[in-house]
Amino acid sequence: MPANDLPALPLSRAAMIMLDTDAPLRLADVHAIAAGGATLALGSSLRARAAEAEACLDRHVAARRRIYGVTTGYGPLATSYIAPERAAELQRYLVFHLASGVGAPLPPDQARAVAVARLAALATGRSGVRAEVLDALLGAINAGLAPAIPEKGTVGASGDLTPLSHLALALMGEGAFLVDGTERPAAEVLAAHGLAPIVLGRKDALALVNGTSAMTGIAALAGVRTGWLLETALATTVTMAELLGGRTEAWHPLIAAARPHPGQMRVQERLWALAADSDRLVPPEQPPPVLDDLGAEGVAQFQPLPQDAYSLRCAPQLLGAVADTLDWHERVVETELNAATDNPLVFAERDFVMHAGNFFGQHVGFASDALANAVVMLAVHSERKVARLTDPVRSGGFPAFLQPRETGLMSGFMGAQVTASALVGEMRARAHPASIQSISTNGDNQDINPMGTIAARKSAEMVEDAARVIAIEALAATQGFELAGGFTSNGAGFSACARRLAERVRALSDFVGTDRPLAPDIARVAAAVRAGELA
Repeated sequence: MPANDLPALPLSRAAMIMLDTDAPLRLADVHAIAAGGATLALGSSLRARAAEAEACLDRHVAARRRIYGVTTGYGPLATSYIAPERAAELQRYLVFHLASGVGAPLPPDQARAVAVARLAALATGRSGVRAEVLDALLGAINAGLAPAIPEKGTVGASGDLTPLSHLALALMGEGAFLVDGTERPAAEVLAAHGLAPIVLGRKDALALVNGTSAMTGIAALAGVRTGWLLETALATTVTMAELLGGRTEAWHPLIAAARPHPGQMRVQERLWALAADSDRLVPPEQPPPVLDDLGAEGVAQFQPLPQDAYSLRCAPQLLGAVADTLDWHERVVETELNAATDNPLVFAERDFVMHAGNFFGQHVGFASDALANAVVMLAVHSERKVARLTDPVRSGGFPAFLQPRETGLMSGFMGAQVTASALVGEMRARAHPASIQSISTNGDNQDINPMGTIAARKSAEMVEDAARVIAIEALAATQGFELAGGFTSNGAGFSACARRLAERVRALSDFVGTDRPLAPDIARVAAAVRAGELA
């Protein structure tokens, strides 16, 4: 296909997000840009700061000062001093030797998020990068281009050298971009969008590759999507409680006030509010009921349980801990997103060029591992509710595996429940933290490494699988909702929350009256969960 026949990626121009000194990027901004729902602009004050850093670095290079990676080699080869006249070669060879990633390419949205995160870091005005580099990144981002970045090969120490080198290679017209799921030569794709390949000089390549932007971009998307999983989990929890005859006493805001973790307090208030219009839930009994006649022995057996199983009773505590972890992850990743993370850094206001280690991705690694653990528990919580509702012994009267017709000949949600359990088992098997797996590299120059990108990729994969488990829960809850008469004219006493959830699921999946393959239904609902459409 000729270059000018390459299909342009669909990109909504509905929103323009401005990045400036007084307008830092949020995780939701990265998600909107990466998903094609917004474009990005750089403010004048950021451009002015970047120009000052560029001029400062130029002065030091003109004075033939020793600056790592600009007038020296790299890593343990920094003992080789390089004449400034060979800067373009030095930068080009840096990209070439680092472009050694392996494995499948990152998904297009993750690849675009990586580019957004790198632009945000360079725009802080501490890198000394030329304006042409900022504009090349901005042009590719706003054209909706996804650089082909192999998913494996970074330890996250001098930042994400390997993945970011593939980003740089694409901008140079020597790598590839993903077009309709296929890798296409970068030069062709750039030309099709009216963009010119960039020629790197002075510190441009080092600034592009030396930072935490791969882990940060991936973590930004994972954080946003985990928020949607959590919101969906609130809706499924309320619906499941209504199906199982749950009690709202444990969701009372007074309980959270007695243990005031911010996330628990917010979750408790949300569950309490979402359940407020339900006629199916048991309200708090205060004062507690008087014991009936206990007989001569003072013991009356086989009475109703006064409280629910933990999956309902402890939902505020579990989901609240997820909320608090998500808040911490968001703070860490947003700080990293708007930070200068390469080396050396330029402080034009002091005429300093300083060597340090802001590229070391331990913060994002720790936060990503913590988020992965929280997402695993979201899936565990969801799977346990599915198991309870599909078990006729514990569901309070629903047919086995929610199959009301010729049960035994047909098995309803039996297979889907097993899939949910299998997903949880696989997530647990992958949950070992990546951020503590330091291994020495680079001739022992990089003798400690944070593995932040591995942690971020792992958390993103956990989000994908947790969305599938929550999709199975939403399907099962909607099946139960319909069996209980929720779609009748009086709504069978269900809350508005349960009705909204069931209506959205039914738009994607029909009632399981006769057994059918549920894989397509799970895939559709999981996609809706990941997109926040059931939240």
